[in-house]
Amino acid sequence: MATFPEYIAQNEERDGVRFSWNVWPSSRLEATRMVVPVAALFTPLKERPDLPPIQYEPVLCSRATCRAVLNPLCQVDYRAKLWACNFCYQRNQFPPSYSGISEVNQPAELLPQFSTIEYVVQRGPQMPLVFLYVVDTCMEEEDLQALKESLQMSLSLLPPTALVGLITFGRIVHVHELGCEGISKSYVFKGTKDLSAKQLQEMLGLAKPAASSQGRGSSSPRPRGNPAAARERQPLNGSGCARRFLQPVQKVDMNLTDLLGELQRDSWPVVQGKRPLRSLGVAMSIAVGLLECTFPNTGARIMTFIGGPATQGPGMVVGDELKIPIRSWHDIEKDNAKFMKKAAKHYEALASRASASGHVMDIYACALDQTGLLEMKCCANNTGGYMVMADSFNTSLFKQTFQRVFSKDVQGSFKMAFAATLEVKTSRELKVSGAIGPCVSLNAKGPCVSENEIGSGGTCQWKMCGLDPGTTLALYFEVVNQHNAPIPQGGRGALQFVTQYQHASGQRRIRVTTIARNWADAQTQIQSIAASFDQEAAAILMARLAVQRAETEEGPDVLRWLDRQLIRLCQKFGDYHKDDPNSFRFSETFSLYPQFMFHLRRSPFLQVFNNSPDESSYYRHQFNRHELTQALIMIQPVLYAYSFQGPPEPVLLDSSSILPDRILLMDTFFQILIYHGETVSQWRKAGYQEMAEYENFRHLLQAPVDDAQELLHSRFPMPRYIDTEHGGSQARFLLSKVNPSQTHNNMYAWGQESGAPILTDDVSLQVFMDHLKKLAVSSAA
Repeated sequence: MATFPEYIAQNEERDGVRFSWNVWPSSRLEATRMVVPVAALFTPLKERPDLPPIQYEPVLCSRATCRAVLNPLCQVDYRAKLWACNFCYQRNQFPPSYSGISEVNQPAELLPQFSTIEYVVQRGPQMPLVFLYVVDTCMEEEDLQALKESLQMSLSLLPPTALVGLITFGRIVHVHELGCEGISKSYVFKGTKDLSAKQLQEMLGLAKPAASSQGRGSSSPRPRGNPAAARERQPLNGSGCARRFLQPVQKVDMNLTDLLGELQRDSWPVVQGKRPLRSLGVAMSIAVGLLECTFPNTGARIMTFIGGPATQGPGMVVGDELKIPIRSWHDIEKDNAKFMKKAAKHYEALASRASASGHVMDIYACALDQTGLLEMKCCANNTGGYMVMADSFNTSLFKQTFQRVFSKDVQGSFKMAFAATLEVKTSRELKVSGAIGPCVSLNAKGPCVSENEIGSGGTCQWKMCGLDPGTTLALYFEVVNQHNAPIPQGGRGALQFVTQYQHASGQRRIRVTTIARNWADAQTQIQSIAASFDQEAAAILMARLAVQRAETEEGPDVLRWLDRQLIRLCQKFGDYHKDDPNSFRFSETFSLYPQFMFHLRRSPFLQVFNNSPDESSYYRHQFNRHELTQALIMIQPVLYAYSFQGPPEPVLLDSSSILPDRILLMDTFFQILIYHGETVSQWRKAGYQEMAEYENFRHLLQAPVDDAQELLHSRFPMPRYIDTEHGGSQARFLLSKVNPSQTHNNMYAWGQESGAPILTDDVSLQVFMDHLKKLAVSSAA
């Protein structure tokens, strides 16, 4: 029998699922006493090179309220050619194409190793991919040049049949018509007035013209820009109209490359002391409306590139007076952010329109100041889009990250999927409470929907407009079995995840994952439930709940809630004598959990001090979409030490690890930091690495740089690279992350020679654990 850690790793590898508990308490009452809910981290498109898609469609249960997919957990009667659904127990006839099945001739979906299986839907047309670039032109010349080069590069990475479109904006918004030979032609819109999809349809001539208005008297606006463009206007008709704004790359590659190359900075003069007028809200609204009218429910990405905040029209987040700064956390607390609520409402409406049509909204915000990500976060969060934040479009952070968006798998298809829906089916003893992650509810009620909502709840189906192999949802469940109706010994609870999506090749595909876990009576088998605890998954699942609370509640309230949950977990599963903190012991399966919570409390997901509202939104966005390993690094960064004592080794994320003769490499997911200790830094300044006799020192300096490069090349989005040393200003990034076991308050009392004292009033992990033990064993608690 494999150990639980092996079992957990095997399941994650095969099905992309990690549960908080791998043996489930068999009654509602006992499940609530577990503190951490029964929940799962699910990665729908986890990369499986050994999973070839099957070229036929899934067999469904015939009961209308069930429609579960045939899977290895179903009971099959090979002689009668019947199968019993393991969710509703309905007996179903196999379709005629399965007439040859027997115990020795089974279809793939009945084999245990195919608990996850992918089907290709044969019917229906293959859809093209659509990429609509929305480009800000109010930026410095150097920045705009770098952005234009990145966009031109991206055209060469798109498949020739992909459709591409361009909208540019500054004070006014231009919708560019593509495919006009020899002249550039665009439709111009005012940046202060929002348009409904219907108005946009009429103005761009996307609707089929009625017979009466086909003459010259048609009232749709004339294109502006080049005077010749007005004379060149062709009559508009039917479906061909959309093609003027969205053309296949192979047809417009040269024209669009030239058009991007000719883009100029916004020509409206900016008075000193003012911000440029940026009509971001209207530009995004036009982009959403254009795709809504032309390609509803088709894979499409709206890629928005912004170099500063929206300063006019709907969605503006700050006025044009430079002396009045954009809102801070302090302003928000004092209710002094006058544009915030109205702007957030505008972007929320756009996000719900885009997700209804199945379109992804990406935001690439590159500026030194805030750009309004706080107000716009729902656009990326609800549609599964990317959010990338950098200082400038000229940094490798933006350039490399943008290039990685178009990375391909071994078959040469993009690692992105579109217009996906996820449906969860549960066995009778379970109900689904909700999901937290890049998805929106489809409000599908059913027998397996819980009344207790968590995150996006009240449904068993969600829409995810954009997906990649790392996109991970947190799904929370409720055990509904009553305490007085025990589940028979050896019973198993089952779940089925059905993900339908548009593959980057244009095919529709259905990926089905069916899994089961044992039930156990918590009163007699609490040991086996405790042994099945997955502390890493539980930490991330609880952290997602905490981050979600942090969006609407005060920071201290969220921390108090987190602390209460931790104390309850210690009381339930710790081994101790009442009122004796020294007697407290945690089993190995729980031993790391308190330290994850300690680092989570100090993380930028819950602490907004020293972060702008935009940075907090960015960090939370990344945390809510990444898979377990990456999310754990975000909570508790990884620290490696390089020294002459031996090969690089992982060390404690603690101030005692900061030694003068060591180089440290810290990975926080968002930053890769190399820190040179005091002695190493002095040697480096003295130039020993240049001398032949100190070649081993040169190798020591180079080793962390090579390892950092490896991380920089594989991570999405690309992290910030920081090279610092003892006493350097950027060493603060390391000092703020390590556990402050030595501070200015206790360094003299300890009389220790090792480690670096840290100027902080934060408690150390040791003090945190002592308090936790005291509270957990207290009779008063």
